[in-house]
Amino acid sequence: MAISTLKKPRKTCDDKNCPFHGTLPVRGRSLEGVVVSTKMNKTVIVRCDFLKYVPKFKRYERRRSHIPVHRSPCLQVAENDRVRISECRPISKTVSFVVVEKVEGEKVGSEG
Repeated sequence: MAISTLKKPRKTCDDKNCPFHGTLPVRGRSLEGVVVSTKMNKTVIVRCDFLKYVPKFKRYERRRSHIPVHRSPCLQVAENDRVRISECRPISKTVSFVVVEKVEGEKVGSEG
């Protein structure tokens, strides 16, 4: 997904790792997930659900992974928001994805 196909956020920022206002190139995979944690500075944790095929039982099982993602200040993202993330160059030891847009729709409730 090219960054030019996404709509730019209304707010501006001076973050050098912003895909819209900085110099961070976006390439590779593009995923969709739910924000689980916003406790870090400029980083959020996104839960991505996926299906894994089990050949022995000839069916799929649901799995999930937690991905640390860079959030630039121009995007307002809260917990339980559905977001689209894209791969970028490594920003830190664990962060290699960046939030590119907030997917409109209902907020996802927390599971118990």
